[in-house]
Amino acid sequence: MRKKSDHPATPEGRSTKKGQADDFTASPFYAALARALARRGLKLEELCDACDPVERRLLAEYGAMFVADASQVRVPPRCVFRSEEECARFQAEAEPRGLHIGDAQIELQPAALDALVAARAEAHAEGLEITPRGGAEAARRSYADTLRLWESRVKPALAHWVGRERLAPDEAARLGALASGEQIAAVLREEERGNFFSKDFSRTILSSVAAPGASQHLAMLAFDAAEFRDERVRAILAHHGWFQTVLHDLPHFTFLGVREKELRALGLKRVVECGQDFWIPDI
Repeated sequence: MRKKSDHPATPEGRSTKKGQADDFTASPFYAALARALARRGLKLEELCDACDPVERRLLAEYGAMFVADASQVRVPPRCVFRSEEECARFQAEAEPRGLHIGDAQIELQPAALDALVAARAEAHAEGLEITPRGGAEAARRSYADTLRLWESRVKPALAHWVGRERLAPDEAARLGALASGEQIAAVLREEERGNFFSKDFSRTILSSVAAPGASQHLAMLAFDAAEFRDERVRAILAHHGWFQTVLHDLPHFTFLGVREKELRALGLKRVVECGQDFWIPDI
């Protein structure tokens, strides 16, 4: 049995549940998030269990969408959807709209789609394109989609680490059979031991794919742009409220519906990776 200290650390590195709960707002992001949720009639403790290190980790990774402009978009009632039914209900209530771009039919929340259409028009005026990377999955995804994508990383990684004799076959089989929530926690524990689950097994799985139920694509506030390497395209998307908020996910843009100069006040900090500006939770 592993020591308690082997479990995934919280974003602040707290080791006790009391410390986790007491320190929940002690960062620029959590303070801004609490204010943003209050405007929506929500409480921080309803969104995320302060005593659950996995939920806190996922909120730190993908939580920027929760500070989006409350007048324009809906946000999920919790940081991780627990089921297909819960996710589908939220998506229906958000009343997404669709758009054909090439051969792909994408769906987003209305304000996000309007902003993307405006960005595409500006790009066209400059002789540029903004198109979905990966077809329909560039925007709206179902809960089942996130499970499938997660499994596409977990299964090869388990086989890899068994082959490297870093993981016993029976332990790999047990981990592979776990229910979603338990499996997320188990995978993150393995990564603390150096057994990473990204595509090339060199980084955390969360740099490669979102945990089931946590993806911003489920909220229909995310768009993967094929032209993400073009600085001009990134600037146009930012001008229309689309920012990169998930570190390491280079094609991924999040609709926040605000201006770039407002992002720091929303508890986000600028980090540069691969020459691209990411605005991630300041925790």
